[in-house]
Amino acid sequence: MHRFRQPEPAEEELNRLIPRLGRLHVRQRLGIEHDHAVDIFGHGRWIHPENWFSAHRLASWLMHLMGLAQIGRRHARRFRCHQRDIVLERLPRACDGLRILHLTDLHLDVADDLVGSLIDALEGMDADIAVLTGDYRIRTYGPIDRAMQAMQELRPHLPERVYAVLGNHDCLAMVPRLERMNVRVLLNEEAEVEEGLFLAGVDDPHYYRVDNLAKALEHVPREAPVILLSHSPEIYRLAAHADIDLMLCGHTHGGQVCLPGGIAVVYDCECPRRYCRGAWTHGRLQGYTSSGCGTSILDVRFFCPPEIVVHRLRCGGLPTLDED
Repeated sequence: MHRFRQPEPAEEELNRLIPRLGRLHVRQRLGIEHDHAVDIFGHGRWIHPENWFSAHRLASWLMHLMGLAQIGRRHARRFRCHQRDIVLERLPRACDGLRILHLTDLHLDVADDLVGSLIDALEGMDADIAVLTGDYRIRTYGPIDRAMQAMQELRPHLPERVYAVLGNHDCLAMVPRLERMNVRVLLNEEAEVEEGLFLAGVDDPHYYRVDNLAKALEHVPREAPVILLSHSPEIYRLAAHADIDLMLCGHTHGGQVCLPGGIAVVYDCECPRRYCRGAWTHGRLQGYTSSGCGTSILDVRFFCPPEIVVHRLRCGGLPTLDED
């Protein structure tokens, strides 16, 4: 396979995806993936900084020249691991205490040591289910083998039940590979994780914009509490008006390279900054935007550690905690 092409699902895999996702969704996703590769290496008039490789090399050289590269890389492997409580008023009593491990922006093929560092950090982080909110490879195009092999190494260290969505770095060919690892990918789909509690997951709303919240909620009972998995927080308004209880997302890396005090220089996200890191609310919608596990453009972090978080769901009226 040419290294600049997007891999596509095999024909038999595609035939299994079409009844689930709909022919239009599959055509749109694959079409945009193809157009994206053409734009980068063909005649596109604008290249996103993530794909501006000469700038990456220059920035990396400057980091090494200033003695910051190794420091930033060490910071990028020092995970902040914490558990926090989230009170959901509609949560069934039987679900009280359910622990959700949230990982995002893994970019597992950024460096060979990342998956090992992540596995070490996960030791002792107990959870009932895991959710992955996208971006499994470092580039936005090309081969997926290294990222999927790293995911295969990571999978035994996650809970038995894992749910995922795709991000703007991901392609449809990842879906069969992930699902063979017993990772259920939700592409505008839903899953009942416990009796009366639903997860809904949308396809990438940032670049591909093939998210369809209405389809994801189509089979969810109106009175049921819903946790939405979205790669990016950019659809927070739609989620709030869809009666979503909790939205878990990533994409922003928390800024990744921040000023002292964790002040992000820039967030690559089309929404107000208060939705781009940590806990937030919009109306009755609660949300959490994780700073993510991996890195993008440069394998460094400053004043913004990578994050592993376990959300413990609590019924209204019960005591909560927020511990590191």
